[in-house]
Amino acid sequence: YAAFNTRIDSAADARAWMTRLSALPDYYAANVANMRRGIATGFTQTRIATESAISTLRAQLAAPASAGSLMLPFRTLPATMPKAEAEALRAEALAIVESKVRPAQRATLAFLETDYLPHARPGLGASTLPDGKAYYAWLVRRHTTTTMTPAEIHTLGLREIARIRGEMAAEMAAAGFKGTLPEFLTLLRTDPQFYATSVDGYVAHAAEIAKRVDLAVPGAIGRLPRLTFGFRILPPEVGGSSNGYLAGNPALGIAGGVMIHGTKVLKFPLFQLPSWVIHEGVPGHHTQIALAQELEDLPAFRRADDLTAYVEGWALYTEWLGIEMGIYRTPYERFGRLSYEAWRAARLVIDTGIHDQGWSRQQAIDYLTANTALSAGEISGEIDRYIGWPGQALAYKVGELTIRRLRTRAETALGPKFDVRRFHDAVLGSGPMPLAVLDRQIATWEVAEARR
Repeated sequence: YAAFNTRIDSAADARAWMTRLSALPDYYAANVANMRRGIATGFTQTRIATESAISTLRAQLAAPASAGSLMLPFRTLPATMPKAEAEALRAEALAIVESKVRPAQRATLAFLETDYLPHARPGLGASTLPDGKAYYAWLVRRHTTTTMTPAEIHTLGLREIARIRGEMAAEMAAAGFKGTLPEFLTLLRTDPQFYATSVDGYVAHAAEIAKRVDLAVPGAIGRLPRLTFGFRILPPEVGGSSNGYLAGNPALGIAGGVMIHGTKVLKFPLFQLPSWVIHEGVPGHHTQIALAQELEDLPAFRRADDLTAYVEGWALYTEWLGIEMGIYRTPYERFGRLSYEAWRAARLVIDTGIHDQGWSRQQAIDYLTANTALSAGEISGEIDRYIGWPGQALAYKVGELTIRRLRTRAETALGPKFDVRRFHDAVLGSGPMPLAVLDRQIATWEVAEARR
């Protein structure tokens, strides 16, 4: 993503990117040293995660260095740059990749295959690590920025899934479907009417939704960012399968980018697009991140902080906010939102199931399959992500529920004085923060609003 979002406008820009390329061998060396320490202490990744890393490195090394993602910024050098200078800079960068980066990658791959893989732990959960139960409990606190325990998180997830399934049943009935939830999910996963036939068609559908959101969002949020966003098609060499958001750079004139993974999106159902556009674009990630970039009275690290419980909690909250904004127009789109919500709620059950209760990978796959309309490929990728990144996936739903709780509290306390636009401005106005700090900030805001 960094390579994809880096623009070279001058020789100085080119050399700045080369400096970053030259630092990559030290990055790989530091990671290898840390993994050696993990082998010595018994603190290693799972075999699944290790094999995935090996597969990724092999794919990177199989392609010519000139075609790799690290050379992306050099593919579109400015037309004003003399041709000889452009070719010289491109050749210099390629030489760095071939002489420094590729050897470091090959050495890392050899280490992973020969030294690390034999020591990768067969167990999936963090609880299989030394003092793993305590470690996972700490991860839960760290990622959610709360004092909730794994058991409390698991129970919350079960409760949320039960509620969401009830709402799903109502939307199935609204769509005129007479069968069971598993039968409805099969229909959604297999009926061609729910899928785009071209990337252009997918993007056009997303863009139409985005403009409808633009029409509605001033009624929901008072202060909106100056920076715009657009949809950007990722080249095949950029890894991953999930679409996502990449922050823009106002100083360089780069808009925010909602990333689309080319033809991979033809497997993503269109009825989930409204939720996705809201989450990744406006009023989700783009609105929150672009507003934070404009908070010049905050230090740079605060403006760019990536506290998952706040950042992802806000984006998930805005999917729910889309109901008030009138964005979901059919039972299928409303079911798509519920499927996405169930996806995040299921994480509470699955992540704690794997890392605290000893669930198997198949148990986790079956649970996500039974409760969402995600495709089989998306589901397996999601489960492997939870296995390799304990606790992180809990932050989304916990953050969203916290913001909804704070809103309900403010509505009750302020009564007719409550202004939803001012509430959202209060949530977004000081940049990312831990949920406990956000709670105190909104409480202070409530007092000030009551005095207005």
